[in-house]
Amino acid sequence: MLTNHAYIKFSVLIAVASAAFFTTSAAQSVANFQVNAKKGYVFAPPPRVSETPKPSETPKPVADKTPSPDDLEEQIASMKAENAAVRDALKKMEENQKALLETVDRLQRRLDAGDAQTASPYTHPAPDPANPPPGQPVSTKSSKPSNPDDNRYQDGIIIWKTPDDAPVPFMLRFNNNTQFRYLNSLDSDTSFTDHLGVVREVHQRNDLTVNRSMFILAGYIWDKRVRYSLTVWTSAGSASIVVAGNIGWAFNKHITLLGGYFGVPGSRSLVNTFPYYTATDRSMADNFFRPGFTQGVTALGEIRKGWNYNVFVGNSNNTLSISAAKIDTNLMFAGSTWWEPFGNYAPPGKSVNMYDDYSGEKKLRIRLGTSFTRSREDRFSNLDVSTPDNTAIYNSDGVNAFQTGAFALGVTVDKALYKMWAIDWGAKYSGWALNGQYYFRWLSEFEADGPLPLTSTFDHGYEMSLAKFVVPKKLMLYGRGSGVWGEFKNPYEYGAGVKWHFLPTERLWMNVELMKVKGAPYSGAFSPYTAGMNGWVPMVQTIIAF
Repeated sequence: MLTNHAYIKFSVLIAVASAAFFTTSAAQSVANFQVNAKKGYVFAPPPRVSETPKPSETPKPVADKTPSPDDLEEQIASMKAENAAVRDALKKMEENQKALLETVDRLQRRLDAGDAQTASPYTHPAPDPANPPPGQPVSTKSSKPSNPDDNRYQDGIIIWKTPDDAPVPFMLRFNNNTQFRYLNSLDSDTSFTDHLGVVREVHQRNDLTVNRSMFILAGYIWDKRVRYSLTVWTSAGSASIVVAGNIGWAFNKHITLLGGYFGVPGSRSLVNTFPYYTATDRSMADNFFRPGFTQGVTALGEIRKGWNYNVFVGNSNNTLSISAAKIDTNLMFAGSTWWEPFGNYAPPGKSVNMYDDYSGEKKLRIRLGTSFTRSREDRFSNLDVSTPDNTAIYNSDGVNAFQTGAFALGVTVDKALYKMWAIDWGAKYSGWALNGQYYFRWLSEFEADGPLPLTSTFDHGYEMSLAKFVVPKKLMLYGRGSGVWGEFKNPYEYGAGVKWHFLPTERLWMNVELMKVKGAPYSGAFSPYTAGMNGWVPMVQTIIAF
């Protein structure tokens, strides 16, 4: 590849030098011709080597012949015609020289930028400066990456990106989040009793799973403001595969409008934070209160420096596994806003909303935020089916709110109004990080197939975590807890763990945690919680998120 580049450079430079030489020579010849013609000198063409006169054959001087006025006019007309022809030739030479210089400049920029048309990294192996091809000298200069392709990691892997002046701007970035986890809940009780006295089973776990694995292909095309994204999300724990996508338009830093599949921005944990929580998973309280994932339209941006927002209109709290035929006609609304008065809570990039203080700056950073969600929820199943397809809403005793017998024995709720308000906060300084969130949730306007003993429920709760990097950018210790003060029960949890960043990046780590759970009010296959869980639960997991 370098040989081809050198050949291109050498050929173009020879062409330019030749054009410059002949242009200069032609200009000088014309100038000399015009000056001498004005003086009345007449020159014969220079003799060839074979015609060089010998000393004995020196020609005798010829007597000057006085030209007539007609001859002079004819010579002047001829000279004017020749001058015009020479000027045209010079003009064409100048244009050709300009075109050649532009070609050289364009080729040079292509070579420097590693243009795929002239230097594709997929066609030829990259040369080794220490072992050049035969006939080329060994380079004594240090190898410095000047080609943008040498640095393909730009908040993800840049698969392809066109130059800024390309006729069709295009960029394709690859991101991946994969979580491998060992979970053991064998210490938990095997059953629990709900608020109506019904004994229910607790699902115990002792397994190794690729708990989450998702890859994202995203970028822009035709115009840098046209955004697109394709996401494939899988969970071996729940045997789920979801293929989602979105398209949008970035007007400016104040507003980007997107349509597609999104996390509903009703909690801090759903606003571009996964998986950068204090613990690798969301807390028990957050899983209980938060909304989920659905299709809709979102607008997000920066209101002013340090003040951000995300508003959303969608189908329901959680429609990951719900077909369009089952989704009702009620739209849901959610929004979140947060303020970072002392600068970014974390360095820009994918981990910009990270809970931990990986950067360890000796500077106070604060985050204050709030979120709200309103959704008219449907069970997405016929009333004669006891287990609903809507798995987003639970009562505080661990029973799905749409399950038969959740509020009254033998009675099934078909619809309910869900409203949730959350307030979050955080502070970081020199490796320390304190984060928390408080939740308020209301369920009301029930529609059921029988009488209910209440018309609404109210639950509130919290999550809190404190972390410290004891070895900067490598080893972090943390403690955390969460709880729910509910309509029917008051479950809680607490735990402690360690995060080990075994490479110098915040996007790869191992996490070991031990937590104590008292009556989990929520059950989720890809969360560590199952309804009614009551005991000590150890977890070991590794995350890569680039």
